[in-house]
Amino acid sequence: MQIINTTSAPAAIGPYSQALVVNGVLYTSGQIPIDPATGAVVEGGIKEQTLQVMKNIKAILEEANTTFENVFKTTCFLSDMGNFAAFNEVYGEYFTGKPARSCVAVKELPKGVLLEVEVIAVTK
Repeated sequence: MQIINTTSAPAAIGPYSQALVVNGVLYTSGQIPIDPATGAVVEGGIKEQTLQVMKNIKAILEEANTTFENVFKTTCFLSDMGNFAAFNEVYGEYFTGKPARSCVAVKELPKGVLLEVEVIAVTK
């Protein structure tokens, strides 16, 4: 088991790792829209927050020597399904390989953010 940690994505806000590689498969923790440079939640709505989440995921994928194209499963948590279409617009720009996905609405997310996304990917 290999722990993945990069300063280009937000540090864990609890007792967990950003991601782990097990038998060539990357499992990320849920990524929320925190700017790793400031440690603050990005301002704006669902599109701005989704963009930051994608940047954070990209940094973790790169640290694990993989890409969005190697992601085969995502789990997406939205605080409001009213944001589903706008979320999908940004999401679709990154996950062009159309991995399997679950997307659910939840009552609340850490730090009051609008979304959280975790991925599973094959490493190179």
